[in-house]
Amino acid sequence: MARIDAHPGEQAAQDPIRLLAIRESPLSVDEIFRAVGDDAAGGTTLFVGTVRNHDGGADVDTLGYSCHPSAEAELRRVAEKVVADYPVRALAAVHRVGDLAVGDLAVVVAVSCPHRAEAFEACRKLIDDLKHEVPIWKHQTFSDGTEEWVGAC
Repeated sequence: MARIDAHPGEQAAQDPIRLLAIRESPLSVDEIFRAVGDDAAGGTTLFVGTVRNHDGGADVDTLGYSCHPSAEAELRRVAEKVVADYPVRALAAVHRVGDLAVGDLAVVVAVSCPHRAEAFEACRKLIDDLKHEVPIWKHQTFSDGTEEWVGAC
């Protein structure tokens, strides 16, 4: 009897990192979802981070993201670690920089795996590590005139 993981769909894809980017242009959920399409994946998890109108009990008026020149290389390192730790068929992550408005998409990540539990776990690891390890900073200005920087590192 063949082992269950002997099927090609149970093994890592040749190049599962399909799309990684940090860009100033608006993000597309459809683009990210298409990038992780894989016939051997039984589960695809997508996370969308949006700009909200408040933070820490204060109203947010404006928000901007900036990044260190090493951010894309660090994003790749984070993605490679997720691929090494989970049976990822396809992975994509895009973060926006520049000035954003309330409701704009700030980050979209997606992971496809043979099974749903793996896809959820891998996607959670991807977004959590992106937020903690990739040098992208958020500058918020509040309606009371105060402002703050929030950093990933």
